[in-house]
Amino acid sequence: MAHYVHQHEDASKGLVVGYDTRFASQRAAEIISDVLAGAAIAVRLSNDYTPTPALSYAVKNLKTAGGVMITSSHNPYNWNGVKYKASYGGSGTPAIMRAIEGELDSPRVERKGGSVTLTDFKTPYIAAIKNFVDLKLIRDAGFKFAIDVMYGAGRGVLKGIFTERGINHFEIRGELNPLFPGINPEPIPPHTAALQEAVVRAHCQAGMATDGDADRLGAVAEDGSFVDSHKCFSVILQWLMRRKQWPGEIVRAFNTTRMLDRIAAKYGRKLHECGIGFKYICDLMLERDILIGGEESGGIGIRRHLPERDGILNSLLLANIMAEEGKPLGQLVADLQKEYGEHHYGRIDLHLSNDVKDEAMRRAQAKPAQMGSFRVQKIETLDGVKFFLDAPTNGNGAEAWVLVRASGTEPLLRIYCEAATPGLVSQILKETEAFVQGGSPRHASEQQLATESPGARS
Repeated sequence: MAHYVHQHEDASKGLVVGYDTRFASQRAAEIISDVLAGAAIAVRLSNDYTPTPALSYAVKNLKTAGGVMITSSHNPYNWNGVKYKASYGGSGTPAIMRAIEGELDSPRVERKGGSVTLTDFKTPYIAAIKNFVDLKLIRDAGFKFAIDVMYGAGRGVLKGIFTERGINHFEIRGELNPLFPGINPEPIPPHTAALQEAVVRAHCQAGMATDGDADRLGAVAEDGSFVDSHKCFSVILQWLMRRKQWPGEIVRAFNTTRMLDRIAAKYGRKLHECGIGFKYICDLMLERDILIGGEESGGIGIRRHLPERDGILNSLLLANIMAEEGKPLGQLVADLQKEYGEHHYGRIDLHLSNDVKDEAMRRAQAKPAQMGSFRVQKIETLDGVKFFLDAPTNGNGAEAWVLVRASGTEPLLRIYCEAATPGLVSQILKETEAFVQGGSPRHASEQQLATESPGARS
C-alpha cells in the first residue's frame, strides 16, 4: 500500500488507519501504521474502535491519500482482514486493488519523514451523519428503538446520538467480545434472533442491527419479524424519491430485489444493475450522478455523503422516515408491498466441495429449460446464473427469479430467490438446491428464508 500511494497518489497527504473489535485488530493496525510511517507516510491512527464508514469519512474529511481498515466485516470471529479505502472515501476500485496486489513482491524500502498520530475519527463522522436527519422529529415521534451492534465497531455510536437527543432506545450486544458469542456478526437471521426477541419484549417500533464493522444494515419490525436489506433499501429509496426529491440515478447489485426497479420507474429515474460487491456500485458512483446504491448483503450508500456503505447512517434514515410518515417500520414495509406488489426473498448458503460446486455451476451455465417445477423463461449471467421462472405473480407481485452463484474464494455456493409469495420462495429454493446437489435437497448450512407477519413480510 505504501508503494502504491507513493506511485499513484500524493503521499504527502498521508493515510488514515482504523480497526474494529476483533481479536488483534488494534495490534495489527499499530503494526501497519508503523510500516506505513517507515515508508515516509504521515499516518493518523484511530484512537478507538472505529466503524468502517467513519474511517472512510476521515479520508474524505481530512483529504488524505487513502485509508486502511482492519476488519473482517461480517465474517466469523476467527477471520480478520484488510480493507483499502481510496482518496474519494470509498472502497478501492478493482483497478486500484490490482495495482496494490501488484506490489506484493516489492521490497520494503525505509524512508525518513513518517509519523503516527492518534486521532479521533468518530466525532467528525457522527457530526456529519446527524446532518442527514431531523433528530428532533425522531424524538417527538415517540418511537422506541432497539439497537444491536453485534459486538462490533458500531458500539455506542447510534446509542450516543439517541441519548444526546432524548430518543427512546436501548442497545444490546454492545460489550467488547471478539468471539462474537453464538453468532457471526452479520445482520441476517439467525444472528438477529436476540434483536427480534428484544423488539417484541420491549414493545419497540423497530430494531436496527449493524455488522462487525457497521457498514451493513439489517432491521426488525415491531412484531419481531426480520426486515431484509431489500426492504430497507426500498423504504429509503421511496422516501428519497417522494419526500426529499434528490436528483440522481439508482444502482443495485445483480442479487437485489426488483422492487427497486418499480420504484425507479414510477419516479422516472434510471436504474443500473451491476455485479455483486459494493466495489461495482462505487465504480458507478464515481462515473455517474448516482443518488443511492445498494446490495443484498445490507450495504447501502448515499453518494452525497460517501460512495460507501453505511449501516449507521441508514439506521438513522429509517428512524427519520418512520417519524416523518408517523408509522412503525412494519407498516412502512406493508405499504410498499401494497403499492408495488408482493416481493419476498430468501437465500441459502451451501458449503460444498469444490468439485460439487464446480459441477453445479457447469450444469447451470448449460442453460437448462427447467428448474424444478418451473419452466425457465430467460437466463442472465452478469454475475452467476439467474433463472427467470414461470411461477405465478398473483397479478401484482414479484417476477420469480433464482440466482445460483459460486464463491471464488471458498467452497461455498449461494442460491438467491425472489418471488410473489413466501411459499414460492421456499419451494424454488428447495428445488434449486436439489438441482445444485444433483439429487434430493440436503440440509443447508444456513438459510435466510422469508419471515412472515401480518404487518411486515420480509
